[in-house]
Amino acid sequence: MPKLPTPPLPPRFLPQPPPPGTQEGRPRTPLEKGAEAGKTVVDWVDERTSLSGAARWLMFRKVPKGTNWFYTLGSATMFAFLSQAVTGVFLAMYYRPDASGGAYESISYITNNVFLGQLVRGMHRWGSSVMVVLVFLHMGRTFFFGAYKYPRELNWVIGVVLLILTMTMSFTGYLLPFDQQSYGATIVGVNINGTGPLLGPYLSDFLRGGPEFTQTTLSRFYAIHMLLVPGLIFAMIGAHLYLVAKLGTTAPPWQKAKPQPELVEERL
Repeated sequence: MPKLPTPPLPPRFLPQPPPPGTQEGRPRTPLEKGAEAGKTVVDWVDERTSLSGAARWLMFRKVPKGTNWFYTLGSATMFAFLSQAVTGVFLAMYYRPDASGGAYESISYITNNVFLGQLVRGMHRWGSSVMVVLVFLHMGRTFFFGAYKYPRELNWVIGVVLLILTMTMSFTGYLLPFDQQSYGATIVGVNINGTGPLLGPYLSDFLRGGPEFTQTTLSRFYAIHMLLVPGLIFAMIGAHLYLVAKLGTTAPPWQKAKPQPELVEERL
């Protein structure tokens, strides 16, 4: 029986031409081989996931005229959160949520004995204040630039939720060193929450884990700070970025759009 002809290879699997400036037939250097191997791996992954289209949709988009440094406050807030997440993971490797002394001793051990522990704890401690300041600045920029108006109302609501989650994460993390200052300040904060109408007393009992501050209180604050709130923040940031990429950003209020002549109604 006659053999069927071998089907041709797809263009992406054909040998690539030599890069500009190189001689035909010259053996490739290890650097060139590594670069071609990296491109092959990226093409292989992209062929099966089509991630390049999503990346182009997210990154290559139009921005309004007059965009300035005020528009970087959102990105700065996101990177502050990522810094908090990374440093928080390293701190969690040594922290023990033990109210009988283990919490304070573990923090002291991180600060005084762990390699670069004082630096990582300082980054996490001061980074929380930086993140709170950046969130308020970003919300203020959004409000004064009118970026909360149609069709971006949902993105504004998500931003408000992110602000509340950021404050919650700061409040729950303040108790974790479990020294005199954090213990007293948390008691005051929980009692203030208890004065709220309707849900205030229930919220205080939920945060304390009972009528008094016990080991359960510290464990509950640690779980909220490490698991619940960061997970919600990651989800809200994803939705926030999707809407920003879909709807775009608004121009500064001092930037006036020029009317197009073909859309202006003729005056008699």
